[in-house]
Amino acid sequence: MANKNRWLIALSAIAIHLSIGASYAYSVYTNPIHNTIGWSTGQITLAFTIMMGLAGFAAAFFGPFVEKQGPRRSAIFAAVLFGIGQAGSGLAVVIDSHVLFLLMYGVASGLGLGIGYISPVSTLIKWFPDRRGLATGMAVLGFGAGALITAPLADVLMNSVGVSTTFYILGISYFIVIVLGASYIAPPPEGWMPAKMKRDIASGEKIIKRDLGQLSAKQAVKSSRFWMLWFMMLINTTAGIMIISVASPMAQEVVGLSAAAAATMGRYYGCL
Repeated sequence: MANKNRWLIALSAIAIHLSIGASYAYSVYTNPIHNTIGWSTGQITLAFTIMMGLAGFAAAFFGPFVEKQGPRRSAIFAAVLFGIGQAGSGLAVVIDSHVLFLLMYGVASGLGLGIGYISPVSTLIKWFPDRRGLATGMAVLGFGAGALITAPLADVLMNSVGVSTTFYILGISYFIVIVLGASYIAPPPEGWMPAKMKRDIASGEKIIKRDLGQLSAKQAVKSSRFWMLWFMMLINTTAGIMIISVASPMAQEVVGLSAAAAATMGRYYGCL
């Protein structure tokens, strides 16, 4: 595995996050779905609520699964779940089944989102022991850019081929992009370091910084620091996601933005 290019590993991780990050453009679908089959805003946004809840659940509890199966298999599994969830949402719109829509966009996409989010991150950090902040930043870059790309693309597709076909096209596209990213990603050998980092350590020019602490999951949940960080993130994400789920229709009604511009604005707000 050492002969792999770590920058291509980073690109693979970005490709995976680029696809699953498209979920943050969800509000661009709200008005088109309502106009197509008449579901209420509450019914439509419920799918997003389920998806986000299950994404958090999957990211929290599927860590051992990802470590056991490896980033490649885990990401492919996420591609299947997320791709089926997105494409299946199109079928739910065609047959006017709200329950199927909740199962597809909410449950399947949510689990795929959570597993797909964590699959490349730990591997990417291992390839960049000298630039761990950059590594995680590149992954988050892909996640954030997903919505910025999807919002205008989905808007154009829905205006030209309709809501259901848009879900089919995007679902298949997400599956292909995630699988392509997963096909290259792999962990480095145990203890791997880039050559320059090894030379700097050997010459004394660089000292490896020790982590402030290493805790298992069971140890972490017993610490006050974990719960303070968890509560802070809960407030942050709850406020952001509440806006994201209705950003597009709200901005269109209040300030007259286009669907794509409104969804993009909502994604930006959610990142703050």
